[in-house]
Amino acid sequence: MIEPQIRDFFIGRIWTRNNTPFPKEKIEKYINSNHLSIRSAITVIQSPNLFKQKFFKCNRCHNENQEEFIQFECARCNELCVYCRHCINMGRMSRCTDLIVWSGPVPNFKHHHELAWEGKFTKAQEQASNELIASINLKRNHLIHAVCGAGKTEILFPAVHFALNKGLRVCVATPRTDVVLELFPRFQKVFPNTILHAYYGGSPKQPGFAQLVIATTHQLFRFEKAFDVVIVDEADAFPYTSDQALQKAVYKVRKNEAPIAFVTATPSLKILSQVKQENWGHSFIPRRYHGYPLPVPRFVSLWSYDKKINKGKLPPKLISWMKTRLEQKAPFLIFFPTIQLMELATPLFQEIDPKIISVHAEDPNRKEKVVKLRNEEIPGLLTTTILERGITIKNVQVAVVGAESKIFTSSALIQISGRVGRNVQFPDGEIVFFHHGITMEMDVAREEILRLNKEGFEKVTV
Repeated sequence: MIEPQIRDFFIGRIWTRNNTPFPKEKIEKYINSNHLSIRSAITVIQSPNLFKQKFFKCNRCHNENQEEFIQFECARCNELCVYCRHCINMGRMSRCTDLIVWSGPVPNFKHHHELAWEGKFTKAQEQASNELIASINLKRNHLIHAVCGAGKTEILFPAVHFALNKGLRVCVATPRTDVVLELFPRFQKVFPNTILHAYYGGSPKQPGFAQLVIATTHQLFRFEKAFDVVIVDEADAFPYTSDQALQKAVYKVRKNEAPIAFVTATPSLKILSQVKQENWGHSFIPRRYHGYPLPVPRFVSLWSYDKKINKGKLPPKLISWMKTRLEQKAPFLIFFPTIQLMELATPLFQEIDPKIISVHAEDPNRKEKVVKLRNEEIPGLLTTTILERGITIKNVQVAVVGAESKIFTSSALIQISGRVGRNVQFPDGEIVFFHHGITMEMDVAREEILRLNKEGFEKVTV
């Protein structure tokens, strides 16, 4: 007899044989009854040429970069073995590691899901939502290109509801943990009778079979042919755009011919090219849902800011900007190019207001710190680029320190600018790029925001 909790855990997943949340004897029982099938974690491909060179492929993350396969003396198999370095953070995959996948019967998915959303779409949002539904119905890939604050998440709700009620399994994937933490409660609220799981590094165990999954793109390494619809939110974000294995993972987790929808405010040239060449569906929204234009960044020179901070002093212009926000009682985000510089600056800001705190990717309390800013428990938050997207704070004001740094690409600067003015009660606000010399990336970001504002205005007045 099949135990539902074991079946529900393994359906669509690819997992290590010796590291499951179930007793080993039960796993072996399911393997012997052919409900779980086994495969090697690393495939060895023998070259047909005279040199008989060996090539490796990781069957979890689908990495084929030979420089990321490391040979070592393995105590388990007592011979020279190899492991994949690319997905080592999720547990070591070596040639002698067994992976298991569910090969038993799969239950029918639920067809009756409630959509508890009472919002109203603009005409542009409604059109984009209908276009996405049409693409899902046609099993066609789709791009939603919409400016920051256009209401992209809300546009997804009817399409996800349509797919769920067709008995389809849906995954919403995003490169950033912070975006998963932002999306999960919103989807929980609007799909109250749907089993929904969130997967990210350190996520808790969640019971039942999830027909709707919100996950980081890294967590997709642990799935295979699992979903009927895959939606990639923030499809231009690091590290997804620079990691081919993550891009392969998106295609790995979909079932045959399952459509993929990409959602972004700043699509890459690669995605835009695919839209044309592969005849994807395409929706474009150049205007925010509340009808107001995108805030345009202001450039302010901050010469030798790093040297001043290293000497224990904040630049006067930065102090003035921050004190104005404190006087206005407006929450603020200040972005820094490096953790080191931010940590040097944090105590200097705290001399002015001890409640100001900082956050970065490795901070175990980053979720709680963002909540504190949202709940007005702190006046401001210093941050790295981890908060460049997927975060909405009412009336937030934003500054970038060191906007000329290489980490602040034009797309990153557009996303950071998009944190401002998202609320209909506070549709504008301050976005300032403090810099030690204006870069092309800064100019491109500003010009793109101006272009979108112009196009959004023209679209409304036509």
